[in-house]
Amino acid sequence: MERQERQSAYTATATIDERGILTGWSAGAEQLLGYDAPAVLGRPASALLATGGTAARRILAGRDRWNGTVPLRHRDGRRVELGVLAHRRTSGAGAGDWLVVSAVTARTQPPRGEPLEEWTFLQSPFPLAIFDADLRLVRANRRMEQALALPESAMRGLRLPHIMPGAAGEGAARSMRVALETGRPQEARLGVELGSGAVLTPLKDAGGQVRAVCLSTQAPARDSGAGQRPPAEHGTPVGPAADQARAAQELGEVTVPRLADVMAVDLLDSPREAGAEPVPPPGPLVLRRAALRAVPDSVPAAHGSGVGEAVVCPVDSPPAQCLAAGRPLLYDTADPRVAEWAATDPGAAWLRASGARSLLVLPLVAQDSTLGVALFGRCPGREAFGADDVRLAGEFTGKAAAGIRQTRTGARDRTTTMALQRSLLPHTLPEQAALEIATRYLPAATRAGVGGDWFDVIPLSGARVALVVGDVVGHGIRASATMGRLRTAVRTLADVDLPADELLTHLDDLVLRLAADEGSTDPAAETAGGIGTTCLYAVYDPVSRRCTAARAGHPPPAVVMPDGAARFLDVPAGPPLGLGGLPFEAVESELPEGSLLVLYTDGLFEARDHDIDEALDKLFAALVRPAGSLDAVCDHVLTELLTHRPDDDIALLVARTRVLHEDRVAAWELADDPEDVSRARHLACGQLSAWGLGEAAFPTELMVSELVTNAIRYGRPPIRLRLIHQDATLISEVYDASGTTPHMRRARIFDEGGRGLLLVAQLADRWGTRHDRVGKTVWAEQSLSAATG
Repeated sequence: MERQERQSAYTATATIDERGILTGWSAGAEQLLGYDAPAVLGRPASALLATGGTAARRILAGRDRWNGTVPLRHRDGRRVELGVLAHRRTSGAGAGDWLVVSAVTARTQPPRGEPLEEWTFLQSPFPLAIFDADLRLVRANRRMEQALALPESAMRGLRLPHIMPGAAGEGAARSMRVALETGRPQEARLGVELGSGAVLTPLKDAGGQVRAVCLSTQAPARDSGAGQRPPAEHGTPVGPAADQARAAQELGEVTVPRLADVMAVDLLDSPREAGAEPVPPPGPLVLRRAALRAVPDSVPAAHGSGVGEAVVCPVDSPPAQCLAAGRPLLYDTADPRVAEWAATDPGAAWLRASGARSLLVLPLVAQDSTLGVALFGRCPGREAFGADDVRLAGEFTGKAAAGIRQTRTGARDRTTTMALQRSLLPHTLPEQAALEIATRYLPAATRAGVGGDWFDVIPLSGARVALVVGDVVGHGIRASATMGRLRTAVRTLADVDLPADELLTHLDDLVLRLAADEGSTDPAAETAGGIGTTCLYAVYDPVSRRCTAARAGHPPPAVVMPDGAARFLDVPAGPPLGLGGLPFEAVESELPEGSLLVLYTDGLFEARDHDIDEALDKLFAALVRPAGSLDAVCDHVLTELLTHRPDDDIALLVARTRVLHEDRVAAWELADDPEDVSRARHLACGQLSAWGLGEAAFPTELMVSELVTNAIRYGRPPIRLRLIHQDATLISEVYDASGTTPHMRRARIFDEGGRGLLLVAQLADRWGTRHDRVGKTVWAEQSLSAATG
């Protein structure tokens, strides 16, 4: 029975972006509400609500976390009252989304022990939580509820990574699994709200079998005694955090109740230069609340301005006076001016609600910038703030200010990098008929910044299409700039129709030159110029149905045949770019019509919760899963492989092959004789008539005549003429065995020749030369009007 209960328990998860659009949908969510991922992804989350959009707006309105009951509509139409826990996650660039989780458990009530055991558990001064054999929370004592600011009912049935999203929660969950499997206690590192360190103790039954795991921590004691001051060196580090709000919150976690009973952090939207002479503001000062913390029950929830809300401070208020003075200020809240401010200003309602008697206000200063103010209050029963308190508070706020400044700088750099990267990646895919294509790009969620992954789709001559995916080593603006250089180089080399292996060789030479240039100016720079970059270049020809691919250290492309067989194309790896002197090898494969060709970067497989073999199995399972569109295939892959925001950039390109059938292609062998030019014109006109393109005959006849004449006069046999009718495009190609590239030249008035290619250039939309292993093909492409299409 117990085993059946564990099997019937599951967690439903979804992610919602800041616009309220669903961007993630787990198998558990599908099981709970009946909708599969393609049916909901990209739609407003409010569409799932049984009653309007009020609840969704309530969850997304300026909070970092929310828990409660939401009425949802099941796919079969019935109403489902669902308890959810929602976490707001913010990237280094300031972009955010929501992770929404809900646990479905077989047990309606957690097991209870004997009265004495129950009292011990509930009243322990240390946070305690019990997780069952499926690592789902079944009990949490009051101290744990206080530490996490969540009731047990909101956490019950959830695994730790869903209660505490992030690396710490995931690491502790892995240690918990080890404790469960080995029967030996483990240690884990958690956030400062749980005192950083945690012990994971396996709980065994009378037969010695591990039935559960107890998580216990020694969280910071609540010190409410008068005059108690912790030494700064023993405090929890306040240093850099994932974002400035988190850094501000960590200041509260360190100082309450150790230094104060209540505190708030209010930040300027634009930092001030600290070296400037402090001057009173000309009008009310506008700050933004970044943190508000108090000892339990001293400040009612939602009292006054909440985190993220604007705080308007009058000129004579303590925050404004502190910033004008540029130094810490002490106040007695019985002072009429302070009392009036606390009584009338909504931004100071927390101070009034706490009953604080002593107020300490300090500017947040880091290097050359003033970032805002930190306010600390002490309630009656504790000594008023003194000189020692000012010194200790200055140490704490100095560390917090450094963390806030670093996250602000990192966010600004990340925003710049992302803007640069977006400008370099293709905004829309070019029109072409050889492949149906869908793409996805997911930037990394790490503090290291956006990486240099890229993809591209490049139409080539002869109705062919080139697909490119690459990955520049490193993160940040240097990686993005290098990516832009290499993407431009690939497009330039592709435009001259270089074979795949030769293109990578030229790209390798370019990386070496860039590395030499950058290394001369910055010898310490690693991966200068793109050394170590990986790249995959593939060309698909819809006429021959063949794909030619070469790769430089990049993961191989995956292919799914129309019969559902999935495999990797056997393309020799080749070295990463920038090593020099090592060869690249191109491999040609035949792809039947309707095959899937999948290119990606290695970030797709760098998940923390599965090994590479498991990831490959999941990839193939997602690719062969029935899907109504290529966008759905991309969603299947990302949903299957990603359980959290990626640690590395991910580029994903999925293409379905199309074929130009024989009735759209005509080819002829021509004699190496000027007399055969008229035959070539006749063949071309006849074929255009058969295609119903009679109105295109005149320009096509002229171009074919000039191209065939040049091949006979300057080239070598064999000579071939080919016409390709692709949708609204007509392509004329003439092949000869000579490797000499034709060039346009300006003919003089009395010259009898020299005008052929000039005429072709005037009549064609595009024209050029494509070199083969032996010989060359000169081609001309023209658009067909609606009348001739």
